[in-house]
Amino acid sequence: MTDIDHAAPRRRLPVFTGILVLIALAILISLGTWQVERLHWKEGLIADIAARQAASPVPLADIEAMAATGGDIEYRKVTAAGRYINNKERHFFATWRGQTGYYIYTPLELADGRFLFVNRGFVPFDNKEPEMRMQGQLTDQQTVTGLAREKLPGKPSWVVPDNDVAKNIFYWKDLDVMAESVGLEKASVIPFFVDADSTPNPAGLPIGGVTQVDLPNDHLQYAFTWYGLAAVLLVVVAISWFRKGAKPPQQ
Repeated sequence: MTDIDHAAPRRRLPVFTGILVLIALAILISLGTWQVERLHWKEGLIADIAARQAASPVPLADIEAMAATGGDIEYRKVTAAGRYINNKERHFFATWRGQTGYYIYTPLELADGRFLFVNRGFVPFDNKEPEMRMQGQLTDQQTVTGLAREKLPGKPSWVVPDNDVAKNIFYWKDLDVMAESVGLEKASVIPFFVDADSTPNPAGLPIGGVTQVDLPNDHLQYAFTWYGLAAVLLVVVAISWFRKGAKPPQQ
């Protein structure tokens, strides 16, 4: 009985180990396959955004209609006409090409009396106040071409500072608060932003065309990593089995 009792665990151990190996192998292959699927999705998304940016601009009404039906308006090229309300501009803390400063968000009053917040572009830190860039404070009728940007549903992350409305410094683009802080009713504000293109402004400020499309695409590297770990696991198991099979029988 003692020999049988001792032999049984030795017979079960390889089966148990084999099950663990199969589970680990299945997980590693699944993770690799998931990364390949993510790779195809990301490549499609990047191509789609590039196509949107290269397309001809459409009227603001078309983007509004798309947004109203839940369509994806992000990075779609749009054109709008109106008059900038310069005394209601909001300042979004940003960096542009290594320089610290602000993006200038100014409400554009449309012909129907509604307002569209336009990211007119970047100004250096020392040019935050309008009097430091008066030539760029356009006052007559303007036609703006740029990219539609969706309204954020909330604060992007807990690490992002709270907006300092009193000092007119925004760390995240809270459209509702931007509008409220300058006395605009929510119902009168278009529910998305527009980033102006790089058309030069007088005296060079603000600097338009600051939209940054940064979509990391490391999924192929991750896929190779998971598949590589699966291959290593197979090699380790094969070597282990080979060594066990090569042992001489016990006398």
